[in-house]
Amino acid sequence: MTIDPGVQPEVKEGKRLYRYQSDALEKIFDRIRKFPERYNLCFQLPTGGGKTVIFSEIARRYIQETGKKVLILTHRVELLSQTSTMLQDFGVRNKVIVSKVKTLPDEEEYDCFVAMVETLNNRLRDEKIEFDRLGLVIVDEAHYNSFRKLFKWFEDQVILGVTATPLSSNVRLPLHENYRELIVGESISNLIEQGFLSKATTYSYDVSLHSLKVGINGDYTVSSSEKLYGNFFMQEKLLYAYEQKAHGTKTLIFNNGINTSKQVHAMFIEAGYEIRHLDNTHSEVERKDILEWFRKKPDAILTSVSILTTGFDEPTVETIILNRATKSLTLYHQMIGRGSRVIPGKTAFNVIDLGNNSRRFGLWESYINWDDIFRHPNSYIESIVSDEQMEREIRYEMPEEVRARFKASPVIDFDIREEYIRVIRQGLKPREALNRSMEQHAVIIRENAADLSEAIELIRVLEQDIKSRVKHFSYCISKSTDSYLEWLKDEYTRKLQQIVRQSFA
Repeated sequence: MTIDPGVQPEVKEGKRLYRYQSDALEKIFDRIRKFPERYNLCFQLPTGGGKTVIFSEIARRYIQETGKKVLILTHRVELLSQTSTMLQDFGVRNKVIVSKVKTLPDEEEYDCFVAMVETLNNRLRDEKIEFDRLGLVIVDEAHYNSFRKLFKWFEDQVILGVTATPLSSNVRLPLHENYRELIVGESISNLIEQGFLSKATTYSYDVSLHSLKVGINGDYTVSSSEKLYGNFFMQEKLLYAYEQKAHGTKTLIFNNGINTSKQVHAMFIEAGYEIRHLDNTHSEVERKDILEWFRKKPDAILTSVSILTTGFDEPTVETIILNRATKSLTLYHQMIGRGSRVIPGKTAFNVIDLGNNSRRFGLWESYINWDDIFRHPNSYIESIVSDEQMEREIRYEMPEEVRARFKASPVIDFDIREEYIRVIRQGLKPREALNRSMEQHAVIIRENAADLSEAIELIRVLEQDIKSRVKHFSYCISKSTDSYLEWLKDEYTRKLQQIVRQSFA
């Protein structure tokens, strides 16, 4: 991305802020006035709430009131130009410090500087840059730990960290170690109610995540995610979910691996949809072309690999598909936030969750005690529902097209856990619960099959139902290794086939 660090427009008056933005700004200034130096403060506001607008006005007023200068730190190159443009709109003379800026001979011409972490750290370490009369440092996306290395250079300044999710990206480095206090802004639900954010309708599709592995960063590894989300069943579930809940809407799909995203791209193309794929290997020109196509086409589908979680703003997005699982609350909010912008004619959007994320973190708009998370991050992380617990709670819901194959049966559902309890209370062996499940399957097959050939086909149609019953039975007997589950499912299917063949003999 090419950025001209010196171009400045005509100085303008500050933009008008909404009431909730003004209220937050006054709270922040109250603390800055009370502690004008050596004070680190963190501010939380949801994605889409206008954090950049608020800290741009803070920069303008701070410069005006104190005569001191402001430094704004970002972690991505896309945010440099966005931040600089916003500052210009507020009439703040600013200079962007990119890699080609080695020194600041023109420092006196500017009141504010915008820089990326690594670039600025290198200049400060090599003593190439030294800021005169610097009073305030603003850290955008403050939950990232890359900013910590810069704090030693600004021990006498006020540091204001800004984030939608005040939970450190590294649990071993909590934010409260670097920031004295947290100011919590307006909640997502209040912003929706006031018409500042779109309302999300979430559709959750239960997914078995037991094959996923957690990496050193605390989130699921790309390799294990690729293996799960690249399989045929998950690809089909994605396409089915899109066609059921999002067909014809502008859709943004998030994946956890380039191969998965490319497979999604190929599958949608084969199904007759226009779709593009985007990842961090694309050139700037390719990226610009893809995003321009996405912006202009009303029913565009874009599949990506987390590259659009920050620094990307396309208000016309109508559906967000989480074709991945994450253990990061921040990433969860960032992904969904891409669809939350309000524009004329759009006050709502869809979220399709294919990673049990809403079970793990709650709905996007649900109340979150950010102050408690800021102070006690470990307690919050420990309270998150584990994958194993979610697996035990998930109940298989038979798709409509499968249920339609058994329309002649008055009762299709069967609760294996309740049957297990019933069997144990009757003093019978646990496996009797599985035997009764097989009998019930055999009954609905007999009621809906015209001959043996169709009956065998219906056993295949019931594969996911069989898998679910076997899995929950294994939880009941506390024996749920992958190999045992696979053996039990095969044994169940074989015996069911025997029962069915005898019925039609």
